[in-house]
Amino acid sequence: MATHLKLYLMLVPVFFAIDMLWLGVVAAEAYQHWIGELLSPQVDWLAAMIFYCLFIAGIQYFAIRPGLAAGRLRLAAGQGALFGFFTYMTYDLTNRATLPDWPLAMVLADIAWGMTLCTLVASIGWFIGRRLGLGAQAPQPT
Repeated sequence: MATHLKLYLMLVPVFFAIDMLWLGVVAAEAYQHWIGELLSPQVDWLAAMIFYCLFIAGIQYFAIRPGLAAGRLRLAAGQGALFGFFTYMTYDLTNRATLPDWPLAMVLADIAWGMTLCTLVASIGWFIGRRLGLGAQAPQPT
C-alpha cells in the first residue's frame, strides 16, 4: 500500500508537467480561439487540484496497476489510452451536446490529447512502479 502511495505521489508532478505543457504552451492559442469567451480569467486552483488528484488515481487504478500486475507496459499504455479516451470523450461530447457552439475541432483535439496524456502518464507510471518493485517479477517492456 505504501509503495502504491509513493507511486501516486511521484505521478502528480509528472501528470501536472505534461498537462501544463499542453494547456499553457502547445494548445493555449487554440483553446483561446475555440472557447476564449467561456474561459475564466482566473483558474479555480482548488477545483483543478481536486481534478488532478482524482484523475491521477484513476490512471493508476485503471491503467498502471493492471499493467504492473501483468508485467506488461503495453497493457498499461493501452489501458491509459482507453481511460483518456472515455474520460475526455465524456467531457467533450457532453459539452458539445449542452453548450452552444462547442467546436467539433476542440472535441477531436481534446480527446486526442486525453488519450496521449493518459498513455504517457500510464507508461511513465509503469516504469516508475517497476523501479519501486511493484508488479510481476520478471521485467517485460512490452
